[in-house]
Amino acid sequence: MDLSAKQARRIALAAQGFAEARRHDAPGRRQFRQIAQRLGVIQIDSVNVVTRTHYLPAFSRLGDYPRELLEDEAWGRKRSLFEYWGHEASLMPMELQPLFRWRMARAAAGETWSGLARFGRERRDYIDNILAEIEKRGPVTGGDFATGPRGQPGWWSWSDGKRALEWLFWTGQLTTHTRRGFERVYDLTERALPDTVVGAPTPTEADAQRELVRRSAAAMGVATEADLRDYFRLPLDGARRAVKDLVEAGELVPVKVEGWAKPGYLVAGTRIPRRIDAHALLSPFDNLIWFRDRTERLFGVRVRLEIYTPAHKRTHGYYVLPFLEGDTITARVDLKADRQARVLRVQAAHSEPDAGPDTPARLAAELRRMARWLDLDAVEAVQKGDLAAPLKQALANL
Repeated sequence: MDLSAKQARRIALAAQGFAEARRHDAPGRRQFRQIAQRLGVIQIDSVNVVTRTHYLPAFSRLGDYPRELLEDEAWGRKRSLFEYWGHEASLMPMELQPLFRWRMARAAAGETWSGLARFGRERRDYIDNILAEIEKRGPVTGGDFATGPRGQPGWWSWSDGKRALEWLFWTGQLTTHTRRGFERVYDLTERALPDTVVGAPTPTEADAQRELVRRSAAAMGVATEADLRDYFRLPLDGARRAVKDLVEAGELVPVKVEGWAKPGYLVAGTRIPRRIDAHALLSPFDNLIWFRDRTERLFGVRVRLEIYTPAHKRTHGYYVLPFLEGDTITARVDLKADRQARVLRVQAAHSEPDAGPDTPARLAAELRRMARWLDLDAVEAVQKGDLAAPLKQALANL
C-alpha cells in the first residue's frame, strides 16, 4: 500500500486528536481523559517560560480547558494518571503501569543511567533504610532527606536521600503520591496507586512491549519502526520483535510513504481523513513533534529546541512553539508569559514556507486564546522575525 506525504500527515494528525472540532463550551473531565488515552503518554518538563509542558498537549487539542483538571487527574485523590519514565518523565493512563514493570525490573538489575545504577549497587543498605523510613513515615519529598543546599538542578547537587528516592522510583518501589508546586512527593507504590492496578498481573516483557507498540501505533496512525520504538523509548530488539508480531497478526500494515526512506506501518483499518482544519500552538515537547526526524518527514520543517543554545546562535528563540494551521506548520513563535505584567509576550515570530495570507490572523486568535487560558490580559509582539509586523497588525485587529 502506498501513501502520499499529505495522506500520511493527515493520518498522523487525526491519530493525535487534531481532526475533531473544538467544543464551544469548556472541555471537561471526559474530554481530557479521552485525550490522555489517545496520546498514551504526556511528557513532563520543569521549564515554565510559558507554562509547564504537560499542560499544553490538552490545550492544543481541546482549547482552554481548566488547568486544574490536569492536576486533579495527575495528582488528585481519584486520579487517572500515574508518573513514570514513559517517553521521558511522563504522565500515563493508570492501566499502563503493569506494562512498565519490565523497565522497573531492569532498573533494579542496574539498567538505568550510570550514576544512579552505581548508587544503587554501592548504597543498597542506605536505600533499604530510606524505604523502611517511608513505610513508617508516609509520603516524603527529596527535601526530607537533604544533607546539603537545596534548589540546585542536576544529579551532582542531589543529596544521597534524593538519589535513593529516584532509584526507588525507577525500580517501581516508590511512585508519585502528589506534587507540591512542582516538587514530587513520593510514597510506596502499593499505597499510592489503586489496588486494582497494584494487583494487576505482570505481563511478560515481550507481551508488555508488544502492547506498548500497539498503543504507539494507534497514537501515531502511521509510523516507521524507529517512530514506534521512540514513543515509549523501547529497546531495539523488543520493538523490532513487537512490530514483526503485529504485522503477522494483521494489526499493522506495511506501507510505502512518499518521501520516507524507511517503511511505514499503518494501523489496520485506518481511514484517511480528507481534511484537517486544526489551529494549535504546539509545545516543543508535544507528542506530535518530539521526535525531530519524524517531524521533518511529516511536515518538512526542522524543529530544534534552542533553550541550551547560546542566545546569539539561536535561530527562532528560547522557547519556541510551532503553529499548526490546517495540516501544516506555518509559523513559529518564541513565547514568554510575563505573569507580573499579565502579558503573553511574542518575542519573535517567523513564518514557514506554507504560511498563507490568513496565517497572521489565525495565529493571533490562537495566541489570544492562550493568553486567556493562562489568565493573562494581553498579547504583545515585538518586531523580531519576518512574521512580527503582520502578527502585530492582526493582534491589533482582534
